[in-house]
Amino acid sequence: MAVLGIDPGQDKCGLAVVRGDAVLIKQVAPRAGYLKVLADWVHKFQVQQIVIGDGTGSARVVEEVKRALPQVPLKKVDERYTSEQARKLYWVEHPPRGWRRLLPVSMQTPPEPYDDYVAVILAQRFLQGQKR
Repeated sequence: MAVLGIDPGQDKCGLAVVRGDAVLIKQVAPRAGYLKVLADWVHKFQVQQIVIGDGTGSARVVEEVKRALPQVPLKKVDERYTSEQARKLYWVEHPPRGWRRLLPVSMQTPPEPYDDYVAVILAQRFLQGQKR
């Protein structure tokens, strides 16, 4: 099952498509254009489920996605602790270099937005819930 995760935000959204243990695609998209990206990915990856983090501002994104893609089931997912988990995942995929590798990653902030990693975690949480 292909699941599209969305981490809603004011100015940008984290987006990711996950199938099983594989992350097929992820990106941080501006709010102004995220619905077009969603529509493209739903078609390209045959997305069967959309999940949205239940944090601040999610209600508006839920309504926008329901209007744009009414044919795809949508569910809210608990967003607690996803930012911390996403930061760890970011550093696994992008280990610090140079003098930064001397500092614990827990004390560092990624140099770029990592909302897409939050979207990955949201999709994975949904899939884990399906296995139970």
